[in-house]
Amino acid sequence: MDEHVLEKLGWGSPFQEAWRSRASEGEEPARIGADYGVEYVLYSARGDMRATIPGRLRMAIRKGQSVRPVVGDWVSFEPRSQEGTTVIQAVLPRRTQLARKAAGRADEEQVVAANVDVVFLVSALTRDLNPRRLERYLAVAGDSGAQPVLVLTKADLCEDVVAARERIAALAPDVPLHTVSSVTGEGLDALWQYIGGNRTVALIGSSGVGKSTLINRLVGSARMEVGAVREDDKGRHTTTHRELFVLPQGGLVIDTPGMRELGLMENEEGLRTAFTDIEELSGGCRFSDCRHQKEPGCAVREALQSGQLAPERLENYRKLVQEATRSPHEPQKRRGR
Repeated sequence: MDEHVLEKLGWGSPFQEAWRSRASEGEEPARIGADYGVEYVLYSARGDMRATIPGRLRMAIRKGQSVRPVVGDWVSFEPRSQEGTTVIQAVLPRRTQLARKAAGRADEEQVVAANVDVVFLVSALTRDLNPRRLERYLAVAGDSGAQPVLVLTKADLCEDVVAARERIAALAPDVPLHTVSSVTGEGLDALWQYIGGNRTVALIGSSGVGKSTLINRLVGSARMEVGAVREDDKGRHTTTHRELFVLPQGGLVIDTPGMRELGLMENEEGLRTAFTDIEELSGGCRFSDCRHQKEPGCAVREALQSGQLAPERLENYRKLVQEATRSPHEPQKRRGR
């Protein structure tokens, strides 16, 4: 096993320990580089190869005894005599995972990417710029175990970058924010601080915000098809699968399809990341279980009435809290402070 090659793919001590505890003789580790649904592409010390899931593992996934492999996962495989093809034997424990609520399924989690160090939350400095959508992205990323970073693209199309930046920075003051242009190159150098050292960065954002173009600039070649953007700034989907790119300068980047839906699972940590101001204000409420509705002594409502807190931000917070609650919220006995 050539660990030097594996290190370039993000291999490290957590995975080495997991490998020693479960690897069977004859098996080798690989990282999932692309997910096509019924078939995967694995990156390994032997090179790239196609892989499928055997019936045994499919059954274990259905029974909840194993997770379904996704891009970024480390898996074990057994080399075959037929070059370029193999079968995934097992999925190694994940260090982090970026997940959302499966579309149309209230309690089912869908993992978007695994073993991610940094999540770029991408939005364009155009009419697509939507603070409420970015709050949702922050909540999802905040619960992943990875570091969230706000990346505002298409700075060359924005008339007032400073004002837009200040508007978005106010959402999450503790989260790094960068404005970039893949056309002029503005701001791109600053992104390398998150990518180097064989770290893995995942990009999430709606279609048409420039994720694929940004990756092309980082990779150094037009490896991804870039689709046209309609006049209403709603881009059509060009990335139809999740894929991991190994950058020549070091580091790895995962692209994901533009997301029409990004539902939240139970997500306390993520909501704290997305709404630090409301969480801090909540500490001043008279009751520890205050819902910031009609309760007396609510510091959040006081901030709303004084103009310190924007009504649309509180409304979105309430919406995401409700969405992230799997079961109906039952009234609880209040505890006075």
